[in-house]
Amino acid sequence: MPNKGGGAMKMSEQTYRQVERAIKKIADKCAAGIYQDSITDIHLRIYQDSGELIAFDDDDNEITRCVVEEWIDNKDDGFYHDVARILRCVLDDMKTVVDHLDILKPYSFVLEDDDRETVAELYVADDDTVILGGDLMPGLENELDDFFDHLLKEDETKP
Repeated sequence: MPNKGGGAMKMSEQTYRQVERAIKKIADKCAAGIYQDSITDIHLRIYQDSGELIAFDDDDNEITRCVVEEWIDNKDDGFYHDVARILRCVLDDMKTVVDHLDILKPYSFVLEDDDRETVAELYVADDDTVILGGDLMPGLENELDDFFDHLLKEDETKP
């Protein structure tokens, strides 16, 4: 899968395979039943200086780790955006594995930076719904804000 995607950072075959192996390790550990009732999110934390991709459960326990050589000391401004695109690509390619993890649904894969801040929601799996990046319903937040504003205005006009 060399140079898949069209952003600033290209995905080499080596990067693709390293990320793919990490996702397979997560799936293998989830298949062992260790996390069956305890995970709702799989946190993928990327460390720019070392190139490490480390997966954590909800309690910050390490599931697996790998080093992506091409990410070591990458200081590009769009680093996390590009990494999110690459991770989404691999997760999408592996959806038959990712959709059937032996953990309680709904669950999601979340990208975090090295400060443990959420950068992007990469993949959400529910019984009948799979969301690959982005929002479940674009514009929903604005619609809810408008709805609540409308309710507040109605409430203000009532005696």
